[in-house]
Amino acid sequence: MRWDNLFDDLEGQLEQELSAEELDVRAEEERLRLGRLSLRDRIATVHEAQGRDSVAGIRLFLADGTPLAVRPQTFGRDWFSADLLDDSSRKAQVIVPIASIGSVVFSRQQSALSLTATPSELSQTSLPARLTMSFVLRDLCRRRSTLELRTQTGPLFGTIDRVGRDHLDLAIHDPGEARRDSAVRELRAIPLSQVLLVTLR
Repeated sequence: MRWDNLFDDLEGQLEQELSAEELDVRAEEERLRLGRLSLRDRIATVHEAQGRDSVAGIRLFLADGTPLAVRPQTFGRDWFSADLLDDSSRKAQVIVPIASIGSVVFSRQQSALSLTATPSELSQTSLPARLTMSFVLRDLCRRRSTLELRTQTGPLFGTIDRVGRDHLDLAIHDPGEARRDSAVRELRAIPLSQVLLVTLR
């Protein structure tokens, strides 16, 4: 009888140790998964969970402290496009470089949702998800779009003349004017690392 009790006790200890080891393995896998999540993954997951037509948006602060409320639309490799949510009746579209985000203000629900994200595999996702910020800026240059660039030194209005590997040339002119030589006040070469926000006009 004592032997039966001993074997039962050993069996119980072994089951506890195996369960504890399995829990440790799962906890480590979860830590590794969370360690691979990018900010882009978390924002995209919240966006997908809320739905494209949701009135809810995401609040964030740019690196210069500028607060924004946005409803993301399309995600690229290192940027996302969004509708700007503000008090004005004017609806503006913006392009937010992920590197320009100072912080994201998640509600409790958004934070929990964002942590369910799967680390992105860019090679297996859609075409827009593989496009870089440089590609988007080159497209805006090709279209001759008038835009506002928010940079570390302040806002600039104008039209992109060209996009290099690490910078762009902006022809600065008044908002609402077409890019004509007579309207251009100056030309500036701006490092892409200084671009915090692109607002389409």
